[in-house]
Order: sequence, then C-alpha cells, then structure tokens
Amino acid sequence: MMHYARRARHLALAVAALGGGTAHAQSTQPLPTNTATQHVVLVITDGLRWQEVFRGADASLMQRRYVNDTASLRRDFWRDTPQARRETLLPFLWGTVAKQGQLFGDSASGSVAQIVNRFRFSYPGYSETFTGFFDPRIDSNGYGSNPNTTVFEWLNRQQAFAGKVQAYGTWNVFRRIINADRSGVPVYDGWDKGVPPGADATTSLLRTLYADHTRLWPDVAFDALMQQALRLGTRAELPRVLFVGYGETDEYAHSGRYDMYLRSAKQVDRYLAELWNGWQRDPRTRDKVTLIVTTDHGRGRGPKWTDHGEDVEGAQYIWSAVIGPDTPALGVRAGTPTQQAQMAATIAALLGRDWRAAESRAAPALPVFR
Repeated sequence: MMHYARRARHLALAVAALGGGTAHAQSTQPLPTNTATQHVVLVITDGLRWQEVFRGADASLMQRRYVNDTASLRRDFWRDTPQARRETLLPFLWGTVAKQGQLFGDSASGSVAQIVNRFRFSYPGYSETFTGFFDPRIDSNGYGSNPNTTVFEWLNRQQAFAGKVQAYGTWNVFRRIINADRSGVPVYDGWDKGVPPGADATTSLLRTLYADHTRLWPDVAFDALMQQALRLGTRAELPRVLFVGYGETDEYAHSGRYDMYLRSAKQVDRYLAELWNGWQRDPRTRDKVTLIVTTDHGRGRGPKWTDHGEDVEGAQYIWSAVIGPDTPALGVRAGTPTQQAQMAATIAALLGRDWRAAESRAAPALPVFR
C-alpha cells in the first residue's frame, strides 16, 4: 500500500499523463450483447509482481537477506523451470485459469499490462481499477472519500443489481475508495469493520477474533480472517458483483520478507481455488460466474523488489487473469497489451452493461470475450 502522503502535483503534467496513458487502449472489440455471466468477482492481491506470476520464485531473492529459512523455501518453491516454479507457487492460476481462461501481463510474450496512473501505489491504483481512469487528484493513500463514481456504485444504483454489490478487503481504505457512505455498497474491511452483520455464534466468534488478534499492521487485517468473513457473508447467496482485496503480499514485500510474500501468494491461490470450486459445485452459480484476478501495482526489480511508487521502475507493470463462461480458453495472451483501467468496463460488459456510456473517461473492456 505504501503508506505516505504525496506532495501536490502539477495539473498539466497529470493531464498529459492521462492522455498519453490511455491512447493505445481505445481500439476495442464490440461489447457482447448476450452474456452467460450472472456474477462477477474481482479479486486483487495487493502488490504481487508479474514476475512471480509468470516465472515463479526468483532465485536472486531467495537469500538470507529476505528469507529466514532458505532451505525450506527452496524445497517448497524452487523448481528447475519457470513453468514448474509458477505452477508450484500458483497451482490454481496455472492449473485451472490458464487452461480454461486467459492471462495478461507476460512481458516476454508481448502482453505487457500497465497501470495508467503514474503514482504506482494503492489508492490511485484501486481507484483506476474501479473507475476506469486516472484521477490525478488522488495522490495519497490518505486521500478522503473517492469523489468519482466507481463501477460498483453505478451498478448498485441499477434495479437489477441494487443491494447485490459487496466488497471485502483487509485494508481499511476500501471504504473510502468505494465511498461506502455515498454508494450504498457494503464494504467489510480492516480490523474494525471486517465482519458482516449477524448475531449467530460463528459471526460473533469471528468478530471476537478480529478484535483480539495481534495487529501486525494497524490498517491491514490478515488475509485468513478476511477469507472467513467472505465465506460467512456469501454462504447464503453470492452477490451479483463482488470485490475481494487481499493485502498480505504487499505488506510482507514492504517488510522484505520474500518467504512470507511467496507463502501469502500461494495462500491466496488456495483461497481462489476454494471459492471457484465452490461456485462450480453450486447449481445456482455453476457456469454463471466470471472471476477476474489482478493486482493494484507492480514492484521494483532486484533490491527494489520491496518497493513501489512513482520513482520505482517496474512498478508500473501488473498482470491479470480472467475465467468464466464468456471468456474463451486462450491461455497466456501474446501480443496483447492491456491496462489496469480496463477492469471497470470489463466488469460492466460481462453483465451486459456499457460503463463507458456512463463514464466517458473510462478505458474500454479487456479483449476477453467470445
């Protein structure tokens, strides 16, 4: 997340960055007119680099400087080829999503995925993802409630989706990014508001665990707790639109813990497998869910892997993955550059809606449709 404020920016430079950053994304395929998708789930694991997604564990970082037990880490994650390493780290992503869906962001195959905002940290990245454009006013993680309407808020105002849009996250800033007070979208995030309403024994126990747990990061709860809240809140019915934000990958990276960064990434992959397989077993959601997985920013290379931000080269590169009934199984997309700003229009298009008709600044949808 990179928790510090940004100095004021020159508007002229921001406009230039915005215009240049979105220009190549304006040529798109027509939006689908009849989709099978009835539920869209957007998952973001904060600050997970594209390098690990496509290449697996990085040997140069598996050293005592960043790892407590190098022998156990190499045993668990090191393999002889990039393909084997990435499948070991992210078995669901490569064993299911890559075979049944599409992945973007492999620079080696000409599929560079980039963020539009030049700040290269979380609040601007999430706002870009949720709105489809870069707002240069949002230059700090401490920024107040998002003045822009997100695709979640827009959908929640429509009769078909009203009351059926939800968000879960470990970071307590999501309530501001989605502007929960104005949008009416329930946002369960952080330590203090992480658990959905309920008076049953399970809900009460989870609320106690949130309250009693030692807080390694004051504004970011643990992924495992949030996963329990997500299970609890969606066990009766999956919302039509759902956002899920995991935070440990970024926090452990900032701490220089490459071992915990890798283990957290694998844990997120396991959570995704659990969610996806559950939806496919349920006749109410089988073959009706599209899952989008991505990150909010990249990270630097070498010793800079722990960091991101405007001055960190490499932090502008991200990745994304899509699986669902309207997305053909094309695997890793080659020669297909994409942008973070394309997510908002993609979410709407999967549900048969045109976000760009409502928000002219938004980038077009990802080229994922049949």
